[in-house]
Amino acid sequence: MPQVTLSVNGKSHTVDIEGRTLLVELLREKLRLTGTHVGCDTSQCGACVVHIDGESVKSCTTLAAMCEGASVTTIEGLAKADGTLHPMQEAFREYHALQCGFCTPGMVMSAVDLVQKHPEGLSELEIREGLEGNLCRCTGYHNIVKAIAAAAEVMHGKRETIAAAAQ
Repeated sequence: MPQVTLSVNGKSHTVDIEGRTLLVELLREKLRLTGTHVGCDTSQCGACVVHIDGESVKSCTTLAAMCEGASVTTIEGLAKADGTLHPMQEAFREYHALQCGFCTPGMVMSAVDLVQKHPEGLSELEIREGLEGNLCRCTGYHNIVKAIAAAAEVMHGKRETIAAAAQ
């Protein structure tokens, strides 16, 4: 059986896989990191978004074998070791940017990548366009956009905390 060696949330793993194993299956079933969700299995909804070497990727259509030597970050890997939430996670909580929560991990991971790629800032329209491919079945987009804008201010040093961004 083939193996894949990769770093997930800063920890090295060597895992036996079948050649057709998807990254989302490796994360959820082999490594028990269940924050990455499977919503559609067709790369349509974005619930499975993780970062591979710093880039947002839909893990439901990524073969685990393609991740040999890669660094993968999941929603579980965003918070600090002491439990302090990433600014995007905190903003989603503070701005009530989740309803059922199913889309939240993928939405947060996509949003972090989007904000990191735009240090000059993002308009509301750019945030909405940047979330294309991430579906919220509860239609919570208004608060999601507000949360991303607030987190962007914190991530780019324009505000000190999410609470400050809310004022």
